[in-house]
Amino acid sequence: MSELSGMFVLKPESATATKGKDITFVAKVDSSNLLRKPNMKWLKGKWLDLGSKAGKHLKFKEVYDRNTKIYTYEMSIIKVVDGDAGGYRCEVTSKDKCDSCTFEVSVEAVQEEQQDNILESFKRSGDAGEDAGDLDFSALLKKREKKHKEVVVEEVDVWEILKAAKPCDYEKIAFEYGITDLRGMLKRLKNMRKKVEPKKGDAFLRKLDAAYSVEKGKKIQLSVELADPNAPIKWLKNGQEIKPSAKYVFESVGNKRTLTINKCNLSDDAAYECVVEEEKCFTEVFVKEPPVTITKLLDDVHTVVGEKVEFEVEVSEEGANVKWMKDGVELNRETAGSKYRFKKDGKRHILIINEATKEDIGMYYVFTNGGESKAELEVEDKELQVLQSIADLTVKAAEQAVFKCEVSDEKVTGKWFKDGVEVLPSDRIKMTHIGRTHKLMIDDVKPSDAGDYTFVPDGYALSLSAKLNFLEIKIDYVPRQDPPKIHLDTSGTGSKNTITVVAGNKLRLDVEITGEPAPTVCWMKGDEVVSEGEGRVRVETRKTLSSFVIEGAEKEDEGRYSITVTNPAGEDRVELFVKIVDVPNPPENVKCTSVGEDSGTITWDPPAFDGGVPIKGYLMERKKAGSSRWTKLNFDVYESNTYEAKKMIEGVLYEMRVFAVNGIGISQPSANSKPFMPIAPTSEPTRLIVDDVTDTTCALKWRPPDRIGAGGIDGYIIEYCIEGSDQWVQANEEPVGKNQYRVKGLPVGEKMLFRVMAVNIAGRSPPATLTQAVTIREIMENPKIRLPRNLRSKLVTFVGEKVNLVIPFQGKPRPVVTWFKDGVLLEDSTVGTRTSEVDTILFIRSAQRTHSGKYTLSVQIENVSDSADIYIQVVEKPGPPIAVRVTEVWGFNAALEWKPPKDDGNCEIIGYTVQKADMKTKDWFTVYEHNRRPSCTVSDLVMGNEYFFRVFSENICGLSDEAGISKNTALITKTGLDYKPPPFKEMDVNRSPKFTAPLVDRCVVAGYAAAISCAVRGYPKPKIVWLKNNMIIREDPKFLMQNNQGVLTLNIRKPSTFDGGRYSCRAINDLGQDEVECKLEVRVVQEKGVEAKK
Repeated sequence: MSELSGMFVLKPESATATKGKDITFVAKVDSSNLLRKPNMKWLKGKWLDLGSKAGKHLKFKEVYDRNTKIYTYEMSIIKVVDGDAGGYRCEVTSKDKCDSCTFEVSVEAVQEEQQDNILESFKRSGDAGEDAGDLDFSALLKKREKKHKEVVVEEVDVWEILKAAKPCDYEKIAFEYGITDLRGMLKRLKNMRKKVEPKKGDAFLRKLDAAYSVEKGKKIQLSVELADPNAPIKWLKNGQEIKPSAKYVFESVGNKRTLTINKCNLSDDAAYECVVEEEKCFTEVFVKEPPVTITKLLDDVHTVVGEKVEFEVEVSEEGANVKWMKDGVELNRETAGSKYRFKKDGKRHILIINEATKEDIGMYYVFTNGGESKAELEVEDKELQVLQSIADLTVKAAEQAVFKCEVSDEKVTGKWFKDGVEVLPSDRIKMTHIGRTHKLMIDDVKPSDAGDYTFVPDGYALSLSAKLNFLEIKIDYVPRQDPPKIHLDTSGTGSKNTITVVAGNKLRLDVEITGEPAPTVCWMKGDEVVSEGEGRVRVETRKTLSSFVIEGAEKEDEGRYSITVTNPAGEDRVELFVKIVDVPNPPENVKCTSVGEDSGTITWDPPAFDGGVPIKGYLMERKKAGSSRWTKLNFDVYESNTYEAKKMIEGVLYEMRVFAVNGIGISQPSANSKPFMPIAPTSEPTRLIVDDVTDTTCALKWRPPDRIGAGGIDGYIIEYCIEGSDQWVQANEEPVGKNQYRVKGLPVGEKMLFRVMAVNIAGRSPPATLTQAVTIREIMENPKIRLPRNLRSKLVTFVGEKVNLVIPFQGKPRPVVTWFKDGVLLEDSTVGTRTSEVDTILFIRSAQRTHSGKYTLSVQIENVSDSADIYIQVVEKPGPPIAVRVTEVWGFNAALEWKPPKDDGNCEIIGYTVQKADMKTKDWFTVYEHNRRPSCTVSDLVMGNEYFFRVFSENICGLSDEAGISKNTALITKTGLDYKPPPFKEMDVNRSPKFTAPLVDRCVVAGYAAAISCAVRGYPKPKIVWLKNNMIIREDPKFLMQNNQGVLTLNIRKPSTFDGGRYSCRAINDLGQDEVECKLEVRVVQEKGVEAKK
């Protein structure tokens, strides 16, 4: 056995196989520490995935042991051939974990019998390895002798079959004859074609690659280069010629021919040919499908035995294949039988369990090639709920008695019993079952019908009982007067003289009355008389019987009623109490009080109205927020008002609702609780350290916990205690959000322990505690100024700008900081300072030249101090030079002199700028820039002109705002020349139009603005006309025509292919006309696809 390492429990070993025999390799993976099912790949060499080659020659098997949580993977090679020899690799991956192992397979021939197999010829020459050398098939030419019976076997030349077949059939033929090295096969075929095909002038300079790969929905380009740019070309797909369309785009640029396939789908996975005259080149295009992801996850299901269950999942692609599994065992149409049904509806995939049983309990998985989801199925025994129980009846002779009950399941049947004996139907006794309602009807009631009646549902340990009371009427004739008497039997209604009615049911109370003469009957509710006749609450009176009727009893009908009978012989009175019972109101104030990693504690208040019957308990349901499917959490009533819901997923929002249950039935559901999320406290904070200690404080720093979870972090709690004590004191009242805190008010000199806990909605995390106690004592540290590098040299700033200097320092305890200017304590109100524990700031809102100077910063702790000097220079533009004058004029030259400005702007003058102007135009021209000396000589002055000069001074801020102007001028006198100009002759400027610059042919890109230009001259100014294809271009917003001093431009806005053609420009005046033209070609740029070379 291989050495155990990584994810593998058992690795496959290298082996020697016998040709023609079977061999199996086994690998085992431990999944107890994995979050999802591992994915196993078997590969040969570096690139060949054997999973896609499964068939008669290669078989794969996967087994999962639920007890040990070990996956067993097997790869079997059936009838080993020479081509199976080589290096193999198996890879197992699961989320972020990966492991692999390699093994070798060598093949040896059978000694006693020579195998007649085409694969014997499939060898490579040379001894450099599996992939070296050329394929040698000389063995096919040998004659083989059989030792056993002679059988004439027809020799099959697989290479002739492959040469005649289409490239798309290569893989099928290779597997039919057992060839696994597809790369070697393609290379061999290519060499054979080179030898067989006659080399008449190769038409291709560059052929198609052997194969291309493209993702589904993307485009791909197939390109060849031809020797003859004018040669016709054809493109074929699976032997059928391709016609140009939006799907297939042909391009021809020089000797390059390109076929572009747009929006590739699976139908484009085919063999392609490029045909030029008699020559062809071939390739194959492989279309990769993107991974199918799960967009809607599975929901957990909680149901009862016999119910239908549906697991629904939604994926990203229609028609995608998914795999269903239960507890590691695959579910498919072959193995599922009638138990499971699989349904596809667009992107939805549904697994249907017709009738759930206890055996179906477990975890169900659905897998795609890009994701997975799981859900748990819980099945409990079916409980029958009584929605309406049967009630006691009191009837008189010859009337009808009806017992009615309602249960939760429409399919449940049952039997009726009287005093323990089954009641059978007859002409007088009828039993009905409609939906969930069961009725027993007894017509023409007799005294023998009185007794206890029971309804027993079939298959359930449950019974509903009620009593039938027979009211017997006795009439005694007494010739004399009898006082009135009320004969009322309420023994079967619970408490004495109390009648209980279920809300919504009908109450009919028949009371026998005797007395002679016939007494007067009066029914009252409290102090109000109940009227006779029509109405929901009414009294019906006959000779010896008074009936009190309530149709559809309501809560308002509850109360104390009385019946009074009177005649001349006396009076009788009976009081009754009618109690209305109903299902309770929904529970109130349902909320989640605490959560755990996979649980939540729910509390609620009892219903405001219990229906008049004590509450038996509660039923709970939950659902994921946003889902519409509720899952029952209990089937037996739960008596407490606090419930802990378990088996929830951390980080998922849930909602809860509660039903109240009493003897009458189940209430409506309560309002949904606010969404809550099962979360767990975080792990402890990390890297807790002491940052600073003073006489009464201690500053702590830490890092967030390694595991935070879905609940996040609300803050941190810091506690401390004296070393040796266990009395921890909380330092902060509210959780702090930062990862640092200074604990204050600590005793001086004590050794203290500190700990920090993270807090979220789930509570506090485990504490992070310092390993050693901290002594609360100030640590002495000498003062030190950390002067920034830019302040170590002079700081130069301009007048009016802000100055803000931040200078850090160190020292403990907090040092005393003092600022000085030029050796004197700084008291200038326009200069501000601000000091903290670690730095000091000097700021000037608007710098002036008076702020220039040396600033000294001093920090001092007791007798130890440190200081630093900062030099600030505030500068501005200089004033103008003074005393500018012309000192000498000779020939065409003039000498100038001036004095430096009185105000140099608080910095050095770096030069002067000299300008001149003549008295006629008074336009200024610069003669010198950055002149360093206060004098200069101006040359090349014009004879006969009089000049004056001005000078600007310059420093690092720039030129002065004003200039110094010369007080005298320089006159350049004439030297006696007398110029006689020739007589003026007016020139005739009239001429016919003539183009001096023609239009030039252009090729532009579609969608980008373009322009064509030419130039014309002529007088009078000619009229310009632009034409396209000899048609005049008029007021078209697509074209903009411009004429700038004879330069004519036609601008075309975002040209398209329709804007190509011949453009002309015609110029016309009274003396004639001229015309030029050009050709404009508009080219559409095609994006090049990515060519994947195999």
